[in-house]
Amino acid sequence: MDPRAPLALLGGLTPETFMRRHWQRKPLLVRQALPGLEPPAAFDELRALAARDDVESRLVRCRDGQWSLRRGPMAARALPARRQPGWTLLVQGLDLHVPEAHELLQRFRFIPQARLDDLMLSYATDGGGVGPHLDSYDVFLIQVHGRRRWRIGRPASEDFIEGLPLKILRDFQPEEEWVLEPGDLLYLPPRWAHDGQALGECMTCSVGFRSPTQEEVVGEVLARLADEEGGERSRRYRDPGEPATQSPGRIPDGLAGFARDAVRRRLADDEAIDRALGEFLTEPKAQTWFEICPKGWQGGGVRLHRRSRLMYDARHVYLNGESFRASGRDARLMRRLADEGFLSGSDVALLSAPARQLLARWVEDGWMQEDDHER
Repeated sequence: MDPRAPLALLGGLTPETFMRRHWQRKPLLVRQALPGLEPPAAFDELRALAARDDVESRLVRCRDGQWSLRRGPMAARALPARRQPGWTLLVQGLDLHVPEAHELLQRFRFIPQARLDDLMLSYATDGGGVGPHLDSYDVFLIQVHGRRRWRIGRPASEDFIEGLPLKILRDFQPEEEWVLEPGDLLYLPPRWAHDGQALGECMTCSVGFRSPTQEEVVGEVLARLADEEGGERSRRYRDPGEPATQSPGRIPDGLAGFARDAVRRRLADDEAIDRALGEFLTEPKAQTWFEICPKGWQGGGVRLHRRSRLMYDARHVYLNGESFRASGRDARLMRRLADEGFLSGSDVALLSAPARQLLARWVEDGWMQEDDHER
């Protein structure tokens, strides 16, 4: 995707301009960003997904000012009647299960995939919503069926009403208000308060981009560094010559120094930190599974499975939480696979024998699929 080419999705802005003016800065409303767009899933399909234990779903209801929240899986009979107002069904990670949802995400590839979380589909009956709230991530709200009124504003405070199953803002003062029609898009940066209310039956897609906290990154990276350091070759603390002590509760200075040296040694290895970060960012979501390909790979073109996450840095490619060293032509082609989602048969023929063996394993594991697409 050319970042300098205007996009109707962004109201005629180029991705370059959007990222400079709006990303993480201010909202953007685009009328008819995606004209004629159909919902990626019908209500019956959503209801079936909500009944599965490998799909994250929630049912939110508000009756007489009383909020309730139920988490899936839930049988179809657990859902209220569609003619009953004031309820919302949220299905998270729709892109993992529905090809049309995955295709919709491809329109946002001007944003690093390391930031992508998922696509959520919200089905609501008249008056349905989840109340005024905040998100800690960037979100594109796409109206795909019916109409929804959105009110947004910078929150005066981030205090929530106590005793509710949802984080609903105590004091929400909207600054702007719009009614979104099918095909309209609203981008909101993190921490912008917003409240969406269905005007009749409606569906809204939410494309979310995650922003990990420092604590999350540190925890994940350090855990992977520790695992990488482990094994039979890992140094074990030894203390021959340690004298007898009158203070058995005191931590020995030698053991404390051993711990400090081990941590410093791992933190001094920038490549190991980069590798741990790449593995963390490509780790599939919980309950994500792949089907083994029994026939194996026939050696043609390949396409990335919609549930796979493939990224790269200067030295490695990362796929589904694993890292692989790559250089030269292999690295260039693997990066193309990460950027474009597929390699043609003629591309594959240029890979080294070890790289083709790796592709064969990925296809067998279900992480890749055979594809005869040619440029």
